[in-house]
Amino acid sequence: MMVTLINSILGPNGALSLAHALSGALVLVSFMMLYQDRLSAVINVLALHSAVLGLAVAWQAWIQAEPQLYITAVIALGFKAMIIPLALHRIVRRLNIHREVEAAVGIGLTMLAGMGLVALSLVVMLHTAAHSAVLAREDVALALATILLGMLMMIARRNAVSQIAGFMSLENGLILAAAGAEGMPLVVEISVTFSIVIAFIVIGVFLFRIRERFDTIDSTALDAFRGELQ
Repeated sequence: MMVTLINSILGPNGALSLAHALSGALVLVSFMMLYQDRLSAVINVLALHSAVLGLAVAWQAWIQAEPQLYITAVIALGFKAMIIPLALHRIVRRLNIHREVEAAVGIGLTMLAGMGLVALSLVVMLHTAAHSAVLAREDVALALATILLGMLMMIARRNAVSQIAGFMSLENGLILAAAGAEGMPLVVEISVTFSIVIAFIVIGVFLFRIRERFDTIDSTALDAFRGELQ
C-alpha cells in the first residue's frame, strides 16, 4: 500500500526514486562530515549519517518485503545514531580533547577529492554491474561512494576521534550495500554491526590509554614518537 502511494505521488518508479534519494542523502551527509572543523559537529553529523542509514535500510526492507532488514534499521537508529555519538561526546569531554579537528589536507582539497571518489564509484559500479537490478546497481554505487568518503575522512583528519567517525561512516556504507543487495543474509549484516561494536570498544580503550601516555590523540604526535617524522 505504501509503495503504491509513493508511486502514485512520484511516478511509476517512485519507490525506487525514494530509495535512491535516501542513498544519495547518505553521500551528502558524508560530505557534510568532511566539511566540519569541530569535533562536536563531526560527532553530530555522524549521528545524522546513521539516522539516514536507518531510514534508507527501513525503506529497503519495505520495498523488498524483507522484514529482517528492519532489525538492521533499528540497530542503526538506536545504537549508531544515539548511543555511539553520546559515548563519543562523553569521551571528548572526559579526555578534555582539543575541540578543533586537525586536518592533514585542507577542506577544499578534501572536498574536491571526495567529488572525484564519488564520480569514480559511480562510473565503476554502473559499468561493472550494468546487467544487475536497477535498485541494487545504483544503491551499491552510492554505497561504494559512502565507503570511499569514509576512507577519505580517516586519511584527511589527524584527530583519532574524527578518524573513528570516518571508520563508522565507512561501515555505514557497507551496511547500505548489504541492504541494497537483495537476498543478503541477515547474519552478514548482524556480523558487520557487531564487528563495529567490538572495534568501537577497542578504539575507546586505546583512546584512554593513548591520552594517558602521550597527553594527546593527534596521530602526527604518535608518528613523531615512533620516529616516522623528522
